[in-house]
Amino acid sequence: MRLLEYQAKELFGQFGIKTPRGMASKNIEEARKHAQELGFPFVIKAQVPVGGRGKAGGIQKCHNTDEFELKYPQILGMSIKGEKTRAILLEKMAEYEKEIYLSLFLNRSKRCYTVIASGEGGVEIESVKNQVIREVGLGDVSPALAEEIAKQIGLEGRAISDFVDMLQKLSKLTIEKEAELAEINPVALLKDGSLLALDGKVITDDNSNFRHPEMGKYQEKTELEERAEKSGFTLVELDGNIAVVGNGAGLVMSTLDMLADNGGKPACFLDVGGGATTESVYEALTLISKMKKVKAILVNLYGGIVKTTTVASAFIKAYDDKLIDLPVYARLMGSESEKSKEMLKNTKTRMFDSVEDAINGVVMEVSKRG
Repeated sequence: MRLLEYQAKELFGQFGIKTPRGMASKNIEEARKHAQELGFPFVIKAQVPVGGRGKAGGIQKCHNTDEFELKYPQILGMSIKGEKTRAILLEKMAEYEKEIYLSLFLNRSKRCYTVIASGEGGVEIESVKNQVIREVGLGDVSPALAEEIAKQIGLEGRAISDFVDMLQKLSKLTIEKEAELAEINPVALLKDGSLLALDGKVITDDNSNFRHPEMGKYQEKTELEERAEKSGFTLVELDGNIAVVGNGAGLVMSTLDMLADNGGKPACFLDVGGGATTESVYEALTLISKMKKVKAILVNLYGGIVKTTTVASAFIKAYDDKLIDLPVYARLMGSESEKSKEMLKNTKTRMFDSVEDAINGVVMEVSKRG
């Protein structure tokens, strides 16, 4: 998931990274109120998930009402590299002396995070010269290392301590949100030696977003995910081919991790929730049936508030209606589990006493199917 600039800066604010004052809008009526509140001059910035906005005219200075009324609709109607403007950020202009580049990214080939910094910012990473590159393990940057990097890119005085503070906060964000990339380009060096994040880019791993429900407001939900939300349960589509179903986010998350550790690839995170009914579980199976990449279903459910027979009844109805024709590997424990096992005895659901056995079975099944 790639956050838009205003979303990345909202996240920066939560971690104490300083940014210019700004407000995002999606229509000119809302933006007029923001313009009045901010006061001229300010910058109008197209919000698109691609670079190159400046060259394309998607960033414009605005000094008065006439300029605002002319430029806002133009930028709102723009497409940059095939991406339509999704929102517009009005942001106060900052006077600065120098632009710096700073990023933390996940280096998958080396299985670690890497810091890249440069005394030259404001351009794409490929064009950044005189880079300082440091591998930092799981992303935790020490004050000593941050200070060393600051000096290597030519910072002095207050700018060094501000850089150390900014990099450590960016490191904290990266670790806590499991970001693949957190970039500030440019960092502005102000006349008083302080630093300000003029732009921001944050990319998170879609396969980890289910662990961060607070990030859901930034995510553009798929049609199936929106339908699940309206039906009272949680669905997050992933890239694999095994649908994972359970009750309770913690249980489903641990099942996903165990499945991945055993070579399986989750197709979705599906939490039927504590208020599940036969109808809502049937709707969940309906959504799974629309996911063409799914080759099998793994169910790990502990009956408490939700009786396991509720889930079993939904599966039986789905079989009777020919809604699903997929192999199901299930571990059902807790309330009425023995009755559920009896109900599903002559169906395509294979029952297991442990989730480990169910996972081994579903992984073998999918590997046979290719």
